[in-house]
Amino acid sequence: MVWPLGKGRIIRIPLLPVENELPEQARFSTRLIAWQKREGRHDLPWQQTRDPYRVWLSEIMLQQTQVATVIPYYQRFLASFPDLAALAAAPIEAVIEHWAGLGYYARARNLHRCAQQLVTVNAGKWPKNLDQLTELPGIGRSTAAAIAAFAFGQRAAILDGNVKRVLCRHFAIDDFPAQAAVDRKLWALANELLPDSDIEAYTQGLMDLGATLCTRSKPQCLRCPLAETCLARQQGRQAELPVAKVRVAVPERRSTFVIISDGQRILLERRPPSGIWGGLLVPPEGEAGTVLANLGLTLENAEALPPLRHAFTHFRLTLEPIFCLVSKTSNAAEAGMEWVDLAKASHAGVPTPIRKLLKRVASAKD
Repeated sequence: MVWPLGKGRIIRIPLLPVENELPEQARFSTRLIAWQKREGRHDLPWQQTRDPYRVWLSEIMLQQTQVATVIPYYQRFLASFPDLAALAAAPIEAVIEHWAGLGYYARARNLHRCAQQLVTVNAGKWPKNLDQLTELPGIGRSTAAAIAAFAFGQRAAILDGNVKRVLCRHFAIDDFPAQAAVDRKLWALANELLPDSDIEAYTQGLMDLGATLCTRSKPQCLRCPLAETCLARQQGRQAELPVAKVRVAVPERRSTFVIISDGQRILLERRPPSGIWGGLLVPPEGEAGTVLANLGLTLENAEALPPLRHAFTHFRLTLEPIFCLVSKTSNAAEAGMEWVDLAKASHAGVPTPIRKLLKRVASAKD
């Protein structure tokens, strides 16, 4: 385009490409960035910061956990462990207790290990190299890319569950995303779609789109900035994509939990650091008479409580609680066990189903 300036002088202004003339990848990122800046989420507590500690903490907490659930945990965690040094110096039991209720407790253990490694080996400094980030405990390829993008402004592709859903629908990918070949295809596609600039808005836009519009059920296609080019929408296959994993029968397990009380307190034991509910406080498991005998406790009254079902990733557990009121307590507080006030027990570092059981007990005794 030429523009007259008078007295025969002109200035040439280059034409911007019309969106339809852009490559498909560029149209994808351009629309997504514009939508995120206009309608995306901008007030989450871990946004508006380049602090890699806060970015990392939020990304770990958000793995398989919804934003609304994460926010209060994130805020409480930061209040107790405001920086990398504070987290590294904290006992693992305190970290686990702050995580109680979020599930997938290996995340908390890796968080602690990662903080300690960064402090002792890296002098508290975060590596900016993507490969070095993925070598840290608990940080996978997608999480490392999110840290690199949000903390350091680097051009790196993320591929979490929400992003996989967006890509599988938009490009009508007809295979189960977790298959190795499909995973490689999705990573290649995620890298191809990366824009040359505005990487933070683009990355946040992918997260926002998958979390708010391109949801697992009832996607809001009419509001989607990518609706015009989405193959799943064109083919009416939103409900079919991504292809679901073939479901197999989930094993069922049962376990008896002995809720021991002296009327004012509950006796809890700390689980081993690894495994189910690692590092958390739970009532002892096993046959009530054997548990009480091993602890040297005298039973006054026993009452079976209603069972409670809880689903883990690979099995379902039916908790069969029995409430035992005891009179002799002097020898019960052995290594790894502690008495907790009945009214406060559900707020201690206990897993979600145990919290539900303890709330029932506390309300019944009020």
